[in-house]
Amino acid sequence: MLAHEYASLQVHNLCLIISNIFLFSSKCDGGASISLVLLSIRAKTPFIHSTDTLRKKHFVLRFLVLKSLLAVCDVSLIKPFQTQLVLVSCRADSSSQTLFLRLKDFFWKEHRSKLPLPYGVKGSCSDSRLQLLCIVGSSIICHFLHSLECRTCVVIGNGFVIKNSSLGDIINKYDVVIRLNDAPVKGYEEDVGNKTTMRFFYPESASYNPGLQNEPDTLMVLVPFKMHDLRWLKEILYNEKRVRKGFWKPPPQIWLGDVNKIRVLDPHFLHQTADKLLHLLPPKGKQNPVHPTTGLLSIFVALNYCDVVHVAGFGYPSSKNHRQPIHYYGRETMKSMKNSYHDLNHEAKALKRLEESGAILYLHPHL
Repeated sequence: MLAHEYASLQVHNLCLIISNIFLFSSKCDGGASISLVLLSIRAKTPFIHSTDTLRKKHFVLRFLVLKSLLAVCDVSLIKPFQTQLVLVSCRADSSSQTLFLRLKDFFWKEHRSKLPLPYGVKGSCSDSRLQLLCIVGSSIICHFLHSLECRTCVVIGNGFVIKNSSLGDIINKYDVVIRLNDAPVKGYEEDVGNKTTMRFFYPESASYNPGLQNEPDTLMVLVPFKMHDLRWLKEILYNEKRVRKGFWKPPPQIWLGDVNKIRVLDPHFLHQTADKLLHLLPPKGKQNPVHPTTGLLSIFVALNYCDVVHVAGFGYPSSKNHRQPIHYYGRETMKSMKNSYHDLNHEAKALKRLEESGAILYLHPHL
């Protein structure tokens, strides 16, 4: 086992603490075992409450042994992303920010939001909203996660890049596994695992029976992009007459979600993702609206709830490759994203900044 000396780390202008240390074990040619120690520094102030630009970086990650690894091993033989993670030390400092809308935030007081959906709840039909929040829960997951000194989270994107990755067993070891939309699990367990703590979705991406691809305790987290989304969930839960208008794709008219496992994400998170991470706000001129994808939003939420955030399955193929599937399932190509409300190139740059700053770590090689 090689020992690597770390240079002293000078951090200025930020109040930082050590968040986690991970060992990645891999083997080099000749059987020499190499341990790559990753040191992650996390800001004491919650990520979401910062008014500073991303350049001031709440997270700093330094690979101080890179030159040593290159000197000893053939880089093509090193596969640190496909090995098991062993937690050595971690200090929790996650935000206490509530992730979901709560009924008590609207009773006898004005909610802090001054914006309409998708970035706030202003004008979102207050009576219907209160009826909805009377039914759905607001607590975060389970008491077990609250008691952890360090929450490890992984956000699983739906990208084709995760196919044949054999990451399933590793993914299942995280405290929190976040999945997106209606991405299937059954039949893909070897690559994506089968544990699901939270699944972020909106009506058009909802599967009529969440129980088919999720665990009994999985939280189904509605991301309300528009008023119709809240209305859809209310009609489902109260078994009211369905209104089909207002959706770009017909959502399920019958939805078998467990009411006790449904949450509504606070739109404040989408606002912060668009504003602080993508710098989309305020909109420039009369251009068509551009909103963050559910995937990037989920990563931002994880950064506010978890101490360690890793990702897998993120990244789209080149727009020039029209036949390359974009998901690890199905046959959809980049053509299906042509008229979307997302700026994929802009998001790719944001993910690169997060990775370079040490806020997130990919579990597999990527472009």
